Amino acid sequence: MEVKRPPIVIVGCGPGSVEYLTPLARRAVEQAEVLVGASRLLDLFPDHPGDRVAAGTNVERILAEIDARRQYQRIAVLVTGDPGISSLALPVLKRFGRQACEIISGISSIQVAFSRIGLDWLDARIIDAHRANPSVEPRSLTDVAKIAILAGKPESFEWVAYLAGILGKGYRLFVCENLTLPEERIRSAEPAHLDGMDISSKTVFLLIRETLLR
Repeated sequence: MEVKRPPIVIVGCGPGSVEYLTPLARRAVEQAEVLVGASRLLDLFPDHPGDRVAAGTNVERILAEIDARRQYQRIAVLVTGDPGISSLALPVLKRFGRQACEIISGISSIQVAFSRIGLDWLDARIIDAHRANPSVEPRSLTDVAKIAILAGKPESFEWVAYLAGILGKGYRLFVCENLTLPEERIRSAEPAHLDGMDISSKTVFLLIRETLLR
């Protein structure tokens, strides 16, 4: 008889602060025997008694570790923000299938960034430039009024500056760094100045049409 494996629980841990963890996320972690995730996410649960698997850049190694343990152990895969926005959830789902996983949504940095400037994000275009420059053509975004870019490296900052130049002076650029953390900072910036700015790797850029901010 085939032994039913416990589901792999993918837990959205919010944008960074422990205060943004949902009660459901906390409960899922408490019930897990193994935590898999980036070191800064594992640090959110210092008293957890289970095994810890620090997730680095080698995704295949992480997936192999999950596969080796999931037969008999309850695994919680910790992801930043919401699992549906640029996270480890995608390769886990692709490898093990949706039926083998349970997803607990979280609060994304996109949500927080828009709340900080007092604007809804219902019709926002979300672009992932965290690991590589996006393939989207900047000129195709000239009719989009709200653009959010997840960025994490100097090359992506350059791409944002280029996009802002294409969009022109009708947009305002917001640099939203380290959201919900003690070092959080929200700045309005000129695209031409991005090259000389000290910008965190945990940054969301917002490009908002000026008419929406009046």
